Amino acid sequence: MRSPNLLHAEQATLPWDVPGLMAGVDEAGRGPLAGPVVAAAVILNAHAPIEGLADSKKLSAARRELLYDEILHKALCCSIAQASVEEIDTLNILQATMLAMRRAVEGLRLLPAKVLVDGNRLPVLKVRAEAIVKGDAKVPAISAASILAKVTRDRMCQKLEAAYPGYGFARHKGYGTAVHLRALQALGATPAHRRSFAPVAQVLVVPPLLEVRKTS
Repeated sequence: MRSPNLLHAEQATLPWDVPGLMAGVDEAGRGPLAGPVVAAAVILNAHAPIEGLADSKKLSAARRELLYDEILHKALCCSIAQASVEEIDTLNILQATMLAMRRAVEGLRLLPAKVLVDGNRLPVLKVRAEAIVKGDAKVPAISAASILAKVTRDRMCQKLEAAYPGYGFARHKGYGTAVHLRALQALGATPAHRRSFAPVAQVLVVPPLLEVRKTS
């Protein structure tokens, strides 16, 4: 005879998540033709909530700047890292992005029990990790990381604007806009440009327009 206990048996839930600190990770700058790729890792403080966290691309520059300061002030810990232009050209942009993310996680002063990464790929980490597509719009810690990475990289582009006038880095942030492509054709590539990216590689083969005019 079947035990009466079996008639009311319920499947036990499995502890998919481990207890402990959770870090969010995101990057900025995979697509541009110039500058490093930047990644950030953030462990938020549950007792110090931050209002207005969202995908950094959906926030105004002024709002990102305000949230940047608030995140640094309220989060349990943050880490910002990068992979250089040289590393991007050597490894490829995907692997360089994974490298920047790994550096950001390893730079945290507190060890997270789990890392949530925006996207569908994971860097090689020594802690448990999960990739979340569109995580910057779903997970506050990833949103915070996206803001830190975006603001940091935008500030880098302001410095590129000063170092290399005429390219418009402050406006397009290194992306391949029409203005940027015209500047590349006219002025050539700078040391900040990613030589493994096709529009830059093409300029390295064909002399800049200014040089052509000088010799004509």
